[in-house]
Amino acid sequence: MSVQCFYPSDYQSLKPSFEGIREIFARDDHSIHKARNELKIIELDGIKTVVKSFKIPHFLNRIVYTHFRKSKAYKSYHNALRLKELEISTPKPMALIEFFDSGFLGESFFVSEYFEYDFTIRTPLLEPLEDREAIFKAFAAYTYDLHQKGVWHLDYSPGNILIKRTKEGYQFSIVDINRMEFRPISALEGCENFNKLWAMDDEIEIMGREYARLSGFNVAVTIAEMKKHNDANKKIKNFKKRLKNLLKGNFSALS
Repeated sequence: MSVQCFYPSDYQSLKPSFEGIREIFARDDHSIHKARNELKIIELDGIKTVVKSFKIPHFLNRIVYTHFRKSKAYKSYHNALRLKELEISTPKPMALIEFFDSGFLGESFFVSEYFEYDFTIRTPLLEPLEDREAIFKAFAAYTYDLHQKGVWHLDYSPGNILIKRTKEGYQFSIVDINRMEFRPISALEGCENFNKLWAMDDEIEIMGREYARLSGFNVAVTIAEMKKHNDANKKIKNFKKRLKNLLKGNFSALS
């Protein structure tokens, strides 16, 4: 078993913790999310961190991620560094740690400083906050800034958009960033990036008007494009949900 660690020089003192992250992660019980991958809030040398443990790939993908593609942990760490260079808020990257067994990638971890936030964009989408319109306008402006800087977040969904109230307004910060593209983005294409919000039409209109104002794109076209992509995503998700329920029903009947 071998380990590779990458971290900024200002975290040099944490090298022993990074190299022992598997054991530290295993004995910690502060899990905040557990699905394919797991996230835990862990204090390392007095620093509150979020440690993301990526599921061990199946054998074929272990070969792929070892020799042909970068791991998800690698992408998370380096995408975070790129976002920081672009002055886009994301939790401060601390380390990328990859463990290799018999020469193939096994467990991998991405460590970042914990970002103190008040809620995610899901809250104003579901709750009648007094300032929800201001939040949506600020979010549209934030998204426009991302696109102007050539950032396309492929998992731009409610749980991955953190919001902190500040004296100046709102600070947005993005997480789950292993799937990103860095390239030019037109105003028309940018409308598609709102599609995973599961927003209502009136919410789309608020965001659409602000995005159009900033981009100089036609307001009616902007809102229509956003609604089109939003509705298409809802249809796909609902279809998959119905199909999954149907398959579950069929398997139950066979058992």
